[in-house]
Amino acid sequence: MGVAVIGLGVGEQHARAYAAHEGIGPLWVLDLDRNHAAVVASRVRGARVAEDFEQVLNEASVSIVSIASFDDAHYGQVVQALEAGKHVFVEKPLCRNLAELAEIKRLWEASNGRLKLGSNLILRAAPLYRWLRQAFVDGEFGEIYAFDGDYLYGRLHKITEGWRREVGDYSVMQGGGIHLIDLMLWLMRQRPVTVTAVGNRISSRNSRFRYNDFCAATLSFESGMVGRISANYGCVHRHHHVMRVFGTRKTFLYDDAGPRLHESRDPAVAPAPVLHAPLPSGKGDLIAGFITSILENRDTTEDTQSIFDGISVAIACDRAADSGRTEKVEYV
Repeated sequence: MGVAVIGLGVGEQHARAYAAHEGIGPLWVLDLDRNHAAVVASRVRGARVAEDFEQVLNEASVSIVSIASFDDAHYGQVVQALEAGKHVFVEKPLCRNLAELAEIKRLWEASNGRLKLGSNLILRAAPLYRWLRQAFVDGEFGEIYAFDGDYLYGRLHKITEGWRREVGDYSVMQGGGIHLIDLMLWLMRQRPVTVTAVGNRISSRNSRFRYNDFCAATLSFESGMVGRISANYGCVHRHHHVMRVFGTRKTFLYDDAGPRLHESRDPAVAPAPVLHAPLPSGKGDLIAGFITSILENRDTTEDTQSIFDGISVAIACDRAADSGRTEKVEYV
């Protein structure tokens, strides 16, 4: 299968993941900076530079379009690729509003399962969270009643000086908090029904960035579980994430001290370390599975719907922060 990788920041890791897979080729790379594309092509086995997006859409050998462009370009490129009959793997966020999401879903459903659509929600690939998901299924934590996730971006310059500064309506919840939203949905296997949220731009207020650099949301579930998600782009902190899950039998924590379990309320009992890696080995770790789903024509309906659900929740968080009211999550 031929592949075209669009955008060569994190997209270079996409290209390397495809190049490492037997049976992939040709491998096209495309970037706004053609010189950078040539440099990446020289570093990735078998890669060649495409002239433009139209070329790869019209290239009969290209089966997969892998999109790692700027956030505001994702929707248009996903739609064009699906309309051209290509499988699509895209960096988060998949798109940025409900109308865009509905159109993407319409095109994906029109293929009746022939076209696969994936998004690089990379924390799903971490061994820690794969283990944790199974532990929840096995009932080891009892009833889960609270999930907390904090996305600590710690890279203020990327919104005050980088391309995100120029993107209209840039959302830190869609651009970063989506990772913790996705983990919450994927691990808990349930969806929130309402959300309240607040935000501010204190860390970036003396810059040209015009939107909230911090957003915190509280989400309510039909089961009674409460979710709390924050996206914190201006924090004085290394790039990191923090997660806490509270069950009636056990509590899971992951922060700077590493992953661990509290299995007792006795203050004399120390938490037990969890010896699973909290991060994937690289940002291309989900790509092998995406390729396999195409080769084996697997039914990926559930996974794709979970991507739609995560974006629906992130959009609702932004809407709640803007309105100052409790908002119902509208799922597409």
